[in-house]
Amino acid sequence: MPQRLGELLVSTAQIGSSELAQALDFQRAHGGRLGAILVRMGALSEESLYQGLARQLGLSLIGPAEIHEAEVQAGLAAWGFSRDWWVRQQALPWVDADGLRHVGGSDPQQLDLRETLEAQGGETALQWHFMLPATLERWHQGLSAPGQGGVDMDARTLRELAEDAPVISFVNNVLAQAVEARASDIHLEPGEREFDVRFRIDGVLHTRMSMPMSRYPAIASRVKLVSQLDIAERRLPQDGRTSIRVAGEEMDVRVSAIPAVHGESLVMRLLPKQRADLKLERLGMEADQLAMFRQWLQLPNGLVLVTGPTGSGKSTTLYGALAAVNDFSRKIITVEDPVEFRLPHVVQIQTQTEIGYTFARALRSILRHDPDIIMVGEIRDRETAEIAVQSALTGHLVLATLHTNDALSAVTRLVDMGVEPYLVAAALKAMMAQRLVRRLCPECSVPAPDTALDERWGQLLPRLQHSDLQGKPANWRRAVGCAHCQQTGFRGRIGIYELVTVGAEMQHRIAAAAPQSEVQALADAAGRRSLVEDGLIKVRAGLTTFDEVLRASGGLALE
Repeated sequence: MPQRLGELLVSTAQIGSSELAQALDFQRAHGGRLGAILVRMGALSEESLYQGLARQLGLSLIGPAEIHEAEVQAGLAAWGFSRDWWVRQQALPWVDADGLRHVGGSDPQQLDLRETLEAQGGETALQWHFMLPATLERWHQGLSAPGQGGVDMDARTLRELAEDAPVISFVNNVLAQAVEARASDIHLEPGEREFDVRFRIDGVLHTRMSMPMSRYPAIASRVKLVSQLDIAERRLPQDGRTSIRVAGEEMDVRVSAIPAVHGESLVMRLLPKQRADLKLERLGMEADQLAMFRQWLQLPNGLVLVTGPTGSGKSTTLYGALAAVNDFSRKIITVEDPVEFRLPHVVQIQTQTEIGYTFARALRSILRHDPDIIMVGEIRDRETAEIAVQSALTGHLVLATLHTNDALSAVTRLVDMGVEPYLVAAALKAMMAQRLVRRLCPECSVPAPDTALDERWGQLLPRLQHSDLQGKPANWRRAVGCAHCQQTGFRGRIGIYELVTVGAEMQHRIAAAAPQSEVQALADAAGRRSLVEDGLIKVRAGLTTFDEVLRASGGLALE
């Protein structure tokens, strides 16, 4: 006797026992199928449900790339039923190269369909499979004329479409799939005939599915509706947010909509409410870097800058820094756009540029609020930079982010914004640049000895400040790809860092507006490691690859 679905899902850690009990209570009170209830609750994704059903019944779950159009056309001809009939049955036939007949469906157990096809097929063997509804719909749409999504609809029609059960289920399922895949962002990108659903996983975009544009207005409206955006406004950019429970996790979702040629492009940023990686020890700093960074956080005043491009983990680093110093003895205030994570016992301020509440204006009001530590989400303009510098000079420790390629360019950037060099020199205490590189999958990476990297390591070794690497053997590895990492060869990310402490001599050179090359020479003499050099330490430890380090850093500081 097959194991019950709920017990199977709990035993495979797809859901928790409390979620199963809640779903069973709902089923007893209102009826319905347990799997559908769990998906609507956000306890698991539709894909995980169908994987569980397939295991329970001993059937396979067929993906969109596992069958070909010629096989489907052969299946349609073999049975002789119309395409509309197959659509109504929520099933798809095909005949493989060996002449074996197959049928995939969202419910291959339905008796009427089984009896009809088995009677029609006579003695011919027939294999049954599960298929996700989205996979079935894509095949059904592909077998008929593709729909067009450019038809204008009024707000009332869009709202009605957004509240249809299939649309709600689709959006919930995409969110659940993204959480299970560890995606940081979901991209909904409209095209002429199809729209793509893409997930950003470990910093790289992966296309998850393509759907007909005829469905896009309803799906886009659903996303906008739950994130409190104006459904009728499709000509101007909009930003919204919502909180959801999906795949067993509490998530904040930031939504951005921008008008494009074929319709609004939507991006959903997924922000787990519980983050275990906000601890500094989990970010990937080497022992000497972590010790140096902790020293910076104990400074009584001054400006500490964390630099890097968008998506390089700067905010996570600053959140980790605040969590490390939040001992309730100091007043901590942040100014952010947007507030990504809620920190206990920290005053967090969300800027609102539409009403004139900018970073600069918020900073002015903060200084009258008796802070000890101020975190500025981003220094974007001269006014914000000058107030941040003045705050650092008047007894506050200011942590801020800045968009530059490397740590030392932060000085040039502040001066270019209009801050006087002598003020930068007086306020700036430390600079750190960072990037995120993908971790090698622990399940499938293999050893890959590399003499060129051995030589490069030999050049770096004399400059290392900590001795724990001196006697460790090299563990160069390369990516392979497996089901555990979705064939990418990587799973998760780790930071690489460049840290520079501003000493007395460097302050003097900055105040004198010396060229960056002179400032860099001082930093190198003090033991600065470039991003690539720090990445090489991770490569030698078997955590990532050198190609990945070069990709993330742009090949900076290869000299």
